Amino acid sequence: MARQSSVDLDSPDRPFDNIINFRDVGRSINQFCGARILKEGVLFRSARLDDASERDKRRLAEELHIKTVIDLRSQYVLSYPSLMLSPTNRRLAIRTEHQMATRKRRAENASSSEDGPTDVDAAQASVPLDADEHLLQIPESQRALISLTGKGFERALLSKLDWTTYLYVPPLPQNHPRSTASTELLLMPWILSIRRVLGLVVSGYRPDAVRIIGEQVMQPRGLIGLAQDTLDSSAAEIRSVFDLLAREDSYPALVHCTQGKDRTGLVILMTLLLAGEKVSEAALTDDYVRSELELVPEFEERMKEIRALGLGEDYTRCPPGFVGTTTEYLENKYGGVSGYLTSIGINTQKQEFIRQMILPQEAA
Repeated sequence: MARQSSVDLDSPDRPFDNIINFRDVGRSINQFCGARILKEGVLFRSARLDDASERDKRRLAEELHIKTVIDLRSQYVLSYPSLMLSPTNRRLAIRTEHQMATRKRRAENASSSEDGPTDVDAAQASVPLDADEHLLQIPESQRALISLTGKGFERALLSKLDWTTYLYVPPLPQNHPRSTASTELLLMPWILSIRRVLGLVVSGYRPDAVRIIGEQVMQPRGLIGLAQDTLDSSAAEIRSVFDLLAREDSYPALVHCTQGKDRTGLVILMTLLLAGEKVSEAALTDDYVRSELELVPEFEERMKEIRALGLGEDYTRCPPGFVGTTTEYLENKYGGVSGYLTSIGINTQKQEFIRQMILPQEAA
């Protein structure tokens, strides 16, 4: 099925070979409104760029002149003793999205080797934290790795986990001299264990040990709730994103995560809200929800990951209330996007610069 795109390069229905969910944000809004509301060719969004073809790379560099790629995928890692694993396997390696992408690249390279099949497991055996062989290199551009759902977000999810439902320590007899204090001490390793595995969940990858967090925290919160948690807990990461967007040499800029739907959607929404009433809620919603159709080619792959996390099919969707509810949340809690950005260290001068960058001169 042909996939519609908002960027008209060589082919109107498939402008890139191996980059999905790509669009010029300005053009997306302008097409919906039927008028020139935003500048085009300034701000772009997409899913991951890891599998881009050589032709894709040339288009990004030579036709779109991308100067900055803001990659919102997870980049930190935790490795530690875990009491949730068997005594014979007490170390749990948690991989970031970047490490997962590198492992995938190595597996593909090993399978397609001209020398014949190789040991894929060996090719993936050791992937360092700073693995970057999967990252697309665009000439004369900079790449910023900003883990939007970082450690603050991890702690926010942890605070919502009812761990007492799943962790059981046999009680000591009531008359035992250590019954109270000792039970509390026995519980501490379990609590610490949960804290440390949570990083896997927020990265979107999982062992079975963290499935309960997906089922009991992420699923009830939903995509809209997780966006609110991101706003509340990822101030440092969001500040880094908007510090970049407040620099002239960052443009044209491309923002992406793994699917380019939720983390990217939140950043793009906040950026466009700086334009004020010039961009309607209907236009903002249209740009957000079109990711659902754009991501259809990877639906089955995404569902495998989502099911393993204990999440439902709704996590592949773009809830139509995302824009309205998130905007209302910003307004009620922070006084709007401007108040939020000011509270995290993006002053009004930087906000006005971003506004000037996305609005046509006559509208700014």
